Amino acid sequence: MQNNQEQFDVVVIGGGPAGILAAIRAAKQGANVALLEKNKTLGKKLLLTGKGRCNLTQVRYSNRDFIAKLGKNGRFVFSCLNVFGPAETMAFFEKMGLKTKIERGGRVFPIADRSSKVLGILAAHLLKNKVNLKCNEPVLGFETKKGKIENVILKNKKIGAKNFILCTGGKSYPETGSTGDGFSWAKSLGHKITRPAPALTPIITEEAWVGDAQGLSLKNVALNIFLNNKKKDSRFGEMLFTDNGLSGPIVIDASKRIGELLKQGEVSLEIDLKPALDFQKLDNRLKRDFAANPRRDFKNYLPDLLPKKLINTMIQLVGISPETKLNAITRQQRRKLLHRLKGLKLTAKSLAGFEKAVVTSGGVALKEIDPKTMRSRIIENLFFAGEIIDLDGPTGGYNLQICWSTAWAAGTWAAAGCDRKRFFLDFP
Repeated sequence: MQNNQEQFDVVVIGGGPAGILAAIRAAKQGANVALLEKNKTLGKKLLLTGKGRCNLTQVRYSNRDFIAKLGKNGRFVFSCLNVFGPAETMAFFEKMGLKTKIERGGRVFPIADRSSKVLGILAAHLLKNKVNLKCNEPVLGFETKKGKIENVILKNKKIGAKNFILCTGGKSYPETGSTGDGFSWAKSLGHKITRPAPALTPIITEEAWVGDAQGLSLKNVALNIFLNNKKKDSRFGEMLFTDNGLSGPIVIDASKRIGELLKQGEVSLEIDLKPALDFQKLDNRLKRDFAANPRRDFKNYLPDLLPKKLINTMIQLVGISPETKLNAITRQQRRKLLHRLKGLKLTAKSLAGFEKAVVTSGGVALKEIDPKTMRSRIIENLFFAGEIIDLDGPTGGYNLQICWSTAWAAGTWAAAGCDRKRFFLDFP
């Protein structure tokens, strides 16, 4: 290593959404800030959010309701959310010139429907606030002394700072650079790491027939989740068949719960294809249809009930010959069809893994972080923000809001700890 040394007030490690906002915030407070990113460009994962549209935040709920959606760890973010929550996030981006819109379920998107627009505005404000951006600079480690970080070690130099903010994300979408480096560094600095696990991920099933339905999207269906034949959870909305399992909004949302249940026993999934009709009403419909079309072949009737890609599978599952006339179908066969329509069964095998996970569950233990400032309780001049901490939420803007809220706090207090003359809460 060459004997090169640079010095800043604040060094932010990780150029994702949390890192970028933390850097902007610290610089706005008057700190001399460096932002380190190991990729050649910033925000690779941000570009993927919201299917490339960037679901910025969630405004459907109050802050308390928002926190409830995050589960048992949700209260940790209460203080950060009260200072910089969904309303502040929207105002922040609007003031930076990004026009937004609210869609179904309180999801907030840029009007342009492009995450690149969000990244472009954030990058412009890094420049405006004179953040020293260093891309293609992988961090190799840290030098510490007496409970404080003195330097971050790069390939050809060291960079010192009064405070450091770790925003390296989790392990989801590793091709974007989220490979869990931050967990290793935090652990080496004395922090406990709640075991990382993929969250918001597709589900792999035991049944091979799902491949025949690959690409099929089902809307307004119910997904019921069972552990050892006991119902544990349910979701309603849209889902998608993949080559080896299930995906789509309700499956992604349920994946963390399914992952937890898989550790306890056999998890089965039942898709209610007709949730608007109870068993009796659906059975009455079948009987009326059969009576009105007695000479119709079973295979020619099924398109009235099912998408084309599910017809052959349903025929096999119910064991009714495709050429059977409707008036020849027995009561027992009709009831079997009824139960498959109200509960198309699958067996969950596993989660799809970090490669396809939207976020990481687990991370730096929350009890070791001050929830107001995001300062480490182990290392005096270390702060955390974003996915690296042990906090995650459902789809719909929750996880990006966690990034914005914790980054705002970390950037604010990291700069405040540098003896800056200015300390304020206004927007750029």
